[in-house]
Amino acid sequence: MTFKSSFSATRRDFLLGGAATLGVVAAGGLSMASATGRAGASENAGGAVNMPLRPGAAQASLVADPAYQTAVWAYNGIVPGPEIRVRQGQRLHTRLENALAQETTIHWHGIRVPNAMDGVPGLTQAAVKPGDSFDYVFDLPDAGTYWYHPHANTTEQLGRGLYGALIVEETDPLPVDRELVWMLDDWRLNESAAIDDGFNAMHDVGHAGRIGNVVTVNGVAPMGTAGDVPVRPGERIRLRLLNAANGRIFALDFDELAPMVIAMDGHPVTPHRNDTPLLLLGPGMRFDLVIDIPVSGKPSFAVTDRFYDGMENAIARLVPSGAPVRDHAPDGDLALKPNSLPEPDLGQAVKHDLIYSGGMMGDMILSQMIRSGHITPEKLSAMGMESAAGAGMGGMANMMRSMFGAGNIWAVNGRDPDRDGNGPLVTLTRGQTCHLTLMNATAWLHPIHLHGHAFRLLARNDAPVRHQPWLDTVLIEPGDRVEIAFVADNPGDWLIHCHILEHKVGGMSGVIRVL
Repeated sequence: MTFKSSFSATRRDFLLGGAATLGVVAAGGLSMASATGRAGASENAGGAVNMPLRPGAAQASLVADPAYQTAVWAYNGIVPGPEIRVRQGQRLHTRLENALAQETTIHWHGIRVPNAMDGVPGLTQAAVKPGDSFDYVFDLPDAGTYWYHPHANTTEQLGRGLYGALIVEETDPLPVDRELVWMLDDWRLNESAAIDDGFNAMHDVGHAGRIGNVVTVNGVAPMGTAGDVPVRPGERIRLRLLNAANGRIFALDFDELAPMVIAMDGHPVTPHRNDTPLLLLGPGMRFDLVIDIPVSGKPSFAVTDRFYDGMENAIARLVPSGAPVRDHAPDGDLALKPNSLPEPDLGQAVKHDLIYSGGMMGDMILSQMIRSGHITPEKLSAMGMESAAGAGMGGMANMMRSMFGAGNIWAVNGRDPDRDGNGPLVTLTRGQTCHLTLMNATAWLHPIHLHGHAFRLLARNDAPVRHQPWLDTVLIEPGDRVEIAFVADNPGDWLIHCHILEHKVGGMSGVIRVL
């Protein structure tokens, strides 16, 4: 899948540079391997991991020329923030010490935490003021690949560098030769490599989100030899991929490597090759892959992002060298032990629909879904979307103009729940199975993220999904309908929102209440 790009190549070329113009990253190059596990962390006598996090101002080398330093916001002075590693079932204690000049919180993306630990200001906790602190203490029930980031002024705070990986290790680790963690991001920089201050620009909010002009892996642009990853012939590698970008969707081409997918959003899945040639990774999403390096053959394997047509990005180049680790791909089951998630009871499920609408060209997509019968006028009327249900394109255009006039670019079921004060989108009783149908009546892709729970991905456009993975973020294409189900076993008010962060700002957000 590729999309046309409207970004200027001139600025991007200046920032990334060629070897003859700006050179490559400073000495040491790009560290593509996992950061030092639990750097700065300690483990107490009871087995709990203590990991303080201090968000504040820092400097980073993001572009090809080491003379250009970028002022960023970072946890403990580094981008990404410290990689936190814990074992499944351990307790994590993190003291957030706010060294920013604005309020902040930490959200533990994908972790089934108690509601008070979810880090959403005004919903689960008060925002942490400058100079103040807050203690996050919770157990890690599920093994897998997760991450942490703010949920206050998220577009700017995450867009300036506040994020880090949280790895929960399995009780029985997968036998591999090496593990890599790649946090993918993009940055919108000016010609001095400074971060563009135009956060929440109307164009970004109403289109694809804030798309940057410099792509990084673990905080470094993988240009030239800086993107080289030395590997051994025959080596088996576990690669944990995380997308920390505000809005960029990655479509990864792994050359001839054909990785096996073993987990999605942290949770094990039946090991399989990807269904499509490119691996789609929307903001907030994660994949765990197993890559077997061929014993012989090509001198290198390029990993490339091909989402935007004409704007391909180098992600890494795996370069085999040295004596083979083995003479053939290792045998053995790649299946991970499943996490203990409550299985939805679809026969007893309460069903709800969420229709995502708005944005540029949204009236056209909504009209097509009505004509195809995927969304009925009766359903729209029941949601209070009478103008769209009863008056064709003209009525939908009027509804869109009304939304824009109120400052809402996007809507869920015809309203912006954050601003309208209309209460939760869905209210559930603890223990109920909820079967949600998510309908994308917009012209843009949306990674929809649910807090506090994992859900089964059941179907797309009435076709059952292979493997029905457990996810917390699902990417929905324009005009598509996606069915998910989960057991509402975690009480509290939980956000469900688009993880293209500018879309959330524009109204694509709401609350699911579990009583």
